[in-house]
Amino acid sequence: MGKTKNTSLDSVVTDFILLGLSHPPNLRTLLFLVFFTIYILTQLGNLLILLTVWADPKLHARPMYILLGVLSFLDMWLSSVIVPRIILNFTSASKAIPFGGCVAQLYFFHFLGSTQCFLYTLMAYDRYLAICQPLRYPVLMNGKLCTILVAGAWVAGSIHGSIQAT
Repeated sequence: MGKTKNTSLDSVVTDFILLGLSHPPNLRTLLFLVFFTIYILTQLGNLLILLTVWADPKLHARPMYILLGVLSFLDMWLSSVIVPRIILNFTSASKAIPFGGCVAQLYFFHFLGSTQCFLYTLMAYDRYLAICQPLRYPVLMNGKLCTILVAGAWVAGSIHGSIQAT
């Protein structure tokens, strides 16, 4: 019998196998339909908000609606990072995910999730200014400043996602 020498280069991880939720096999179809329905309703609800903000020109200049539109856009992408993979686990398809796919999913989850958190902070600041400084609000928070703050939230989220994925 020959002995094999195991070096660190021999044990490179290329795939992960996702076990998924522990559920009885006879519930696969029901869980697939429940998760798929919730996912579709989430996407349609966010799309409705985006279309409403986009269709009404009066809402384009108001910071609250700019932030709400960006939040809906983020939520659409954030749920699309995780949920399709969960739904796929309820089918008989392969449950393996390549290492690169896992890192990409990790990056986008952290990027979009932290950007959403930064956006919540901006929304709170916007409401603070509207309530505590109502007369100065149009000067303090305008469309240009709102766009700069949103861009900063995207950049900060990207940096956070990069750090976590690295």
